[in-house]
Amino acid sequence: MKIDFEQILLDKIRDVNSLKIRLQGWQSEGKKVVFTNGVFDLLHIGHLTYLSKAASLGDKLIIGLNADASVKRIKGESRPVNDQNSRAVLLASMFFVDAVTIFNEDDPLNLINDLMPDILVKGADYSIDGIVGAKEVIANGGEVKTIDFISGYSSTSIIEKIRNQIPNQSVK
Repeated sequence: MKIDFEQILLDKIRDVNSLKIRLQGWQSEGKKVVFTNGVFDLLHIGHLTYLSKAASLGDKLIIGLNADASVKRIKGESRPVNDQNSRAVLLASMFFVDAVTIFNEDDPLNLINDLMPDILVKGADYSIDGIVGAKEVIANGGEVKTIDFISGYSSTSIIEKIRNQIPNQSVK
């Protein structure tokens, strides 16, 4: 029997409506669903550590991924480096990620309200009262948690390092 890994990966990438049905199924089975979101442009050890810690807080991990258009609005015209489909597949390839969904807004409030996870997670650079969707998740009986980052890792700093190592040459 041949395992279709491509289909398994693609099955993890869901639109919000099909993900909502899947999430409700998990919750009806008593599973704790964790949600986090971000750009995840250039994956690095900081992302892997953060996401694995988020996954350990519950039974299922869902990632809300900023669409290319929202990344451009938030990070500037030169971002993202990797398109949303590539970023989604990379995230879905992690064994501890159960689902990825792409959202177009600048923040995930509508997505959080649609999904209503049991646990909402963000980096510890946020205070709980500053986390988008926190009051809604708490009002629904859920929890909000923060996770410390590994210092020295960010996609922005990696991009800057690359730019600084490439001599400024004109395109011919």
